[in-house]
Amino acid sequence: MAIGKGKITTWFEGDWHDGNTPIMGAADHGAWLGSQVFDGARMFEGVLPDLDLHCARLPRSAQALGMIPSVTGEEIAALVRDKVKQAPKGAELYIRPMMWSRDSGAGLIELDPASTGFAICIEELAMPAIEGFSLTVSPYRRPRQDMALTEAKAGSLYANNGRIMVYARQHGFSNALSLDIDGNVAETASTNVFLVRDGVVFTPAPTGCFLNGLTRQRVIGLLRGDGVEVVETALTVEDFRLAEEIFATGNIAKVMPVSRFEERELGIGPVTLRARGLYWDFAHSPAQADSAA
Repeated sequence: MAIGKGKITTWFEGDWHDGNTPIMGAADHGAWLGSQVFDGARMFEGVLPDLDLHCARLPRSAQALGMIPSVTGEEIAALVRDKVKQAPKGAELYIRPMMWSRDSGAGLIELDPASTGFAICIEELAMPAIEGFSLTVSPYRRPRQDMALTEAKAGSLYANNGRIMVYARQHGFSNALSLDIDGNVAETASTNVFLVRDGVVFTPAPTGCFLNGLTRQRVIGLLRGDGVEVVETALTVEDFRLAEEIFATGNIAKVMPVSRFEERELGIGPVTLRARGLYWDFAHSPAQADSAA
């Protein structure tokens, strides 16, 4: 089991395999030095929103780490579409393509660019309920882009994300805000984050220290297209303490209301529900239905 408790299917070395298939050797560069990148997509209610964008980002992440991608984004999306056609009606799936380096270069620590491995893991994973999601503030900060490969969706970055999540859970919260080195809010351990005040939506401006998520970009565009003002700017923890609403965006839940920030109950506000509704309308739009076919 990885994150779900249901069926897992893995694409590896030219075929689909049932279960959590072993894909990496003990001596693989990705196993001992962390040269692994991944992406995520979702299937729910028969739709695959922005599948092409998620699949296209994986080769870019691989290139950012110095790998030569072994497949294209279009090829990855085609494999996924072909496989999920076999899923039962109403299946809720987490789709995770990944690449990693198998071999080291001449200096051992660097990777061999041409040794890129590739796999896709598809897991049954229910969409989470929107009630009861809570946030605190983590003491652990995001690295600056000259300190880590923050432009890639790299597995090596997630050790820090993991300890942010552990901190949150140990203190009775679902997740936690993390700050950048200047003390501004960056994101949570696993999502981008937004606040609402006086009907205006605010979100941290991408500074390079956190991933400008695809769902984040999509929700911003949908809100602006619906006449909602969205401001990307530097935000402090105090801004979140004064917020009327807070919500998060990410691949697992897409748009998640934050009903409690620290000890303050927020409930689920109208702008948050509007953002979620706009995203669901987009996901079920004819264009997305055609792209999932």
